[in-house]
Amino acid sequence: MISDTASEPGFAAGSDADARTKTVKPEPGAWAERLRRFGFVAPPRTDTRDLLVPPFPEPGTRLGEALGLGPVAAHRLARAMGWLGPLLVASLAGAIRFWHLGRPRRLVFDETYYAKDAWSLLRLGYEGTWPDRKVADPKVLADPQVIPLSDAGAFVAHPPLGKWVIAVGEWMFGLDPFGWRFMVALLGTLSVLMLCRTGRRLFRSTTLGCLAGLLMALDGLHFVMSRMALLDLVVMFFVLAAFGALLIDRDRARARLAAGLPVDEDGFAGPDADTAERVGTGVRPWRVAAGLLLGLAAACKWNGLYFLAFFMAMTLLWDVGSRRVAGARRPYLAVLRKDAGWSVLSVVPVAVAGYLATWTGWFLSDGGWGRHWAEGRGGPWSWIPAALRSLWHYESRVYDFNVGLSSPHPYESNPWSWLVQGRPVAYAYETDFVQDGCRTASGCSQTVLALGTPLLWWSACLALLYLLFRWALRRDWRAGAVLCAVAAGYLPWFQYQDRTIFAFYAVVFVPYLCLAVAMAAGALVGPPGAGGRRRTLGTVAAGAVVLLIVWNFVYFFPIYTGATIPYSGWHSRMWFDTWI
Repeated sequence: MISDTASEPGFAAGSDADARTKTVKPEPGAWAERLRRFGFVAPPRTDTRDLLVPPFPEPGTRLGEALGLGPVAAHRLARAMGWLGPLLVASLAGAIRFWHLGRPRRLVFDETYYAKDAWSLLRLGYEGTWPDRKVADPKVLADPQVIPLSDAGAFVAHPPLGKWVIAVGEWMFGLDPFGWRFMVALLGTLSVLMLCRTGRRLFRSTTLGCLAGLLMALDGLHFVMSRMALLDLVVMFFVLAAFGALLIDRDRARARLAAGLPVDEDGFAGPDADTAERVGTGVRPWRVAAGLLLGLAAACKWNGLYFLAFFMAMTLLWDVGSRRVAGARRPYLAVLRKDAGWSVLSVVPVAVAGYLATWTGWFLSDGGWGRHWAEGRGGPWSWIPAALRSLWHYESRVYDFNVGLSSPHPYESNPWSWLVQGRPVAYAYETDFVQDGCRTASGCSQTVLALGTPLLWWSACLALLYLLFRWALRRDWRAGAVLCAVAAGYLPWFQYQDRTIFAFYAVVFVPYLCLAVAMAAGALVGPPGAGGRRRTLGTVAAGAVVLLIVWNFVYFFPIYTGATIPYSGWHSRMWFDTWI
């Protein structure tokens, strides 16, 4: 699915294309002398080591010079921007995500399940039983608070890790809106930081990495999901961390392969079939880390398993590309011999172990739902420990429940509408004539709408088409990596046409939509070698798109946060009837 190429185009701002080549004088000879008379100049030769691991370009000092800094200080600032830029973008994301985090003061949408289950995990180690939400929710929000939790095990539809994450915030701040939303907001903030760094490594450009992070910081769906105690953003966090770990693994494995290439008397390393097919890539701890992170993603919601499958295929094709660039005559066979077995063993068993570890509280309990189901039961699988067979029975029931879920819901949507934000989910809505000091003849409204910033998502649709072109016709592995992640988070939902599903599930692939827009923006600006007019016009066009996205987020901010606004203001923001 993901192809590699021996020459990676340097179209983005801050590209490293120039760093991948070095000019070598042609060997003296009669033909060379004759060709020189006709103006022939030997093309630059490309060092295979730079093709395998493109170096990060030397950062520019224009920002420091504009601030009046001396050459040394300007250079230090330029080098620090690799971390300082992402930290500034993440600080902005955190500031708006934690602002009035406890509003609305209620259990919103599926918070009524996950926040209470998280508290149950803290107290019991497994999900206990609560009364009906109409009875339990007012008691939880009352002052003094009443916790109507029973220790009878409850059947729940999702694995426990996402609820354990929510439980950390409740352990620190109590069972209240700020407490059950705290950790999700924190992970939402950290995911912006991770995306900046991931984009920097992917594009070899701090500017484009920070642009991708800024776009996600200002995406309405990511913003709203960062302020709700739901599981989908936690899945997104672990998947993004795994994606970043695999990028690091790719660079390090290719560096080991590059180090084994023979070097000629000019210090130039060319492709070598023997090295490419013989040299192993050694221990790959970042791939192991990615396996663990993908197992943790699946331990929040099972859609994390799709990323495990897609990313495994992606990384193996990366290995094929690496060995092809290094000179392997039969790269697929080389990967089969040197990489495939260890890749599977370093990812899949670790993912399974990580998944099982999240069930520790259930394993150690006596009251968890179905905990002792397998005890005393025989059969051909009786040699497997009873606890594992009980968990398998539990999971099979969960699978049946999830694939058979077809209860109609007013905010359910088909995946075809997700990319264009056809049917967002209203988490909360209230209207009255007098609310929080708002007094208008038409009344006031408070709403929390899980709506992606429309101009960002519509731009992403065009950017994805551009990435398809880059991948299919230019064999750009970066475009393929982003498309693979989008496909893993998006395409599997099309097989559940009769299941009740919601548009907010798309938050898991929001980071890759932002990477797609950033990549397209880099192409719009043009490569560093382009003419000044070309880059100026490209920068203005890309900047205009980004500014429109920023304005779009600010415009919809009141309906992302549940702010009290006039009813007419709410209605003017409902651009389509399907948003109501």
